[in-house]
Amino acid sequence: QLVESGGGLVRPGESLRVSCAAFGFTLDNYAMGWFHQAPGKEREDISCISADGGTTTYIRSVKGRFTISRDNAKNTVYLQMNSLKVEDTGIYPCAVRSGRSCMYGKYTTYGQGTQVTVSS
Repeated sequence: QLVESGGGLVRPGESLRVSCAAFGFTLDNYAMGWFHQAPGKEREDISCISADGGTTTYIRSVKGRFTISRDNAKNTVYLQMNSLKVEDTGIYPCAVRSGRSCMYGKYTTYGQGTQVTVSS
C-alpha cells in the first residue's frame, strides 16, 4: 500500500513537499514515480527515481521546479515542489515500478494521491 501526504492549499510561487510512504513492502528494490492528475484530465507521469536514487527523470513542465528524492531507510519517496503555478493544481499519486529502473518495466501499484491546490 502507498500512502501520500503533504498536500494542501498554497499561493502561486510558494513551495510544498509531498510524501509517499509504503506499507507492507520495502521500496528499496523499486523505481518510484510521481503523477499529476489535473481536474478533468488524465493522470500524467511527471517524475521518476531509480531504486538507488541515482537516476531521476522529469517532464519538461516541472523540470527545474520539482525535485524527486527517496529515503529507503524510511521507506518513503518525496516530491519537493517549488515555484508552484496554478496549473500545478491537482491530485498527486505516487506509484511503484516493476523494477529498479525508470527506463524499463511499468508502474504496477498506485496510491490514492494527495490534493495540491495552487490559488491566489
